[in-house]
Amino acid sequence: MVAADRRKSATEKVRDAERARDELNDALRAAGVCLPSLSLDAASCVGPAPLALIELGRCNVATARALAAAVRPDGIGCAR
Repeated sequence: MVAADRRKSATEKVRDAERARDELNDALRAAGVCLPSLSLDAASCVGPAPLALIELGRCNVATARALAAAVRPDGIGCAR
């Protein structure tokens, strides 16, 4: 694989991660959950073979509980 092909592949990997981040953000917002720090992990998006990880970030207790309720099959929140 030549350098130009690797760069294109790396760029496409980062673009795919951006699309996945946006899809996750849309799905979370539809479920009433907002993760304000949702982003790409910049350090994982560089180099010839980027991992392109999605950073979920930190959230407050209410957001954590809303997220837990949103991903449970029955949609019921925590009883803690």
